[in-house]
Amino acid sequence: DTTRNTTALSTVAFDRNPDQRDYLMADFDARIMPAVEEFVRYGSPVMQFTRTALVDTELGGQQITAGDKVCIFYCSGNRDDTVFERPDEFDISRERNQHVGFGGGGPHFCVGAGLARSQLRAITYELMTQVPHIEVGEPVFAPGNFIRVVTELPVRVDRKSTRLNSSHV
Repeated sequence: DTTRNTTALSTVAFDRNPDQRDYLMADFDARIMPAVEEFVRYGSPVMQFTRTALVDTELGGQQITAGDKVCIFYCSGNRDDTVFERPDEFDISRERNQHVGFGGGGPHFCVGAGLARSQLRAITYELMTQVPHIEVGEPVFAPGNFIRVVTELPVRVDRKSTRLNSSHV
C-alpha cells in the first residue's frame, strides 16, 4: 500500500510541479534515486506509528516511563523546517534528504525499503515514458491517521509521444 500511495502522491506532485518532471527527465538515470527519496519524504505515505518505551528515558525534554506509548509523526518529521530547507516544496534535487519515511533507521527500519525504492524507480520510468502527458485531478483520501491512502485519483492521459528505450528499468 505504501508504494502504491507514494506513486499516486508523486504523480500529483509532478502534475503540480512540471519543472520537477522536466528536471528528472533531463537526466533520469542520475536523478531518479534522489527523486525517489523526495517522493517518500514529500508524500509521507505512513503518517504515524506508535512505539512502546522499553526503559525509562527522556525524549525532547519529556520524561518517558517504560511502558509509555510514544507516537512518531512521520508526516511532521518529514516537514521539519529545522531539518529541511523549504520543507513544503516538492524538490527532487534536495541534496541531503534525511527523511524518516522508512522509519528513520535503527531496528525499526522498513525491511521493504530497498524493494520500495526499486519499484518506485521502475514505476516512475514507465509512467514518465508511457504516459508523459498526464493531467491529475484532486486525490480523494481514505479516512484514517496511519497510512495516507489515495482511494481515487482522476487522471486524463494523452498518449501522443512514443515510448523510450526501457533499458533504464
